Amino acid sequence: MKSQRTWQGPDARTRLRILRQAKSVAIVGASPNAARSSYFVATYLLSSSPYRVYFVNPRATEILGQPVYPDLASLPEVPDIVDVFRKGSDIPSVVDDVVAIGGKTIWVQLGIWNEDAARYAEGKGLTVVMDRCIKIEHARFHGGLHLMGFDTGQITARKTIR
Repeated sequence: MKSQRTWQGPDARTRLRILRQAKSVAIVGASPNAARSSYFVATYLLSSSPYRVYFVNPRATEILGQPVYPDLASLPEVPDIVDVFRKGSDIPSVVDDVVAIGGKTIWVQLGIWNEDAARYAEGKGLTVVMDRCIKIEHARFHGGLHLMGFDTGQITARKTIR
């Protein structure tokens, strides 16, 4: 339950800084299935963000016309953000993979929570964002939410944080 959570991730200003400084995002657990949230997020990032987007899934070869890599070590560059669509118990092994390639930020998607993994990742020197959707956060900070978006608690999606 959220009320029992003790780990606190970066505040809104820090998340905005992470998103503004990033040039590339790797989506671990990306799916070619259009009904999956990773596909929806990938579509958004490719069409509405400036990021170079990489897909990581050992069981896929192409998603949205882009090549899919079997693991993070196979990517052509170290991504600025590793966006994770895996179950909470898989997060520690993804942390190890991010550390092994020299990554700096792991972004664990909305609905996925593992406090021990977050503390473990921070202990390895990573910045951790957890239980937040990178698509929602990017759109919220860049004025891209509208009636078909999600309720972020903001009165308007047009105001950006400075």
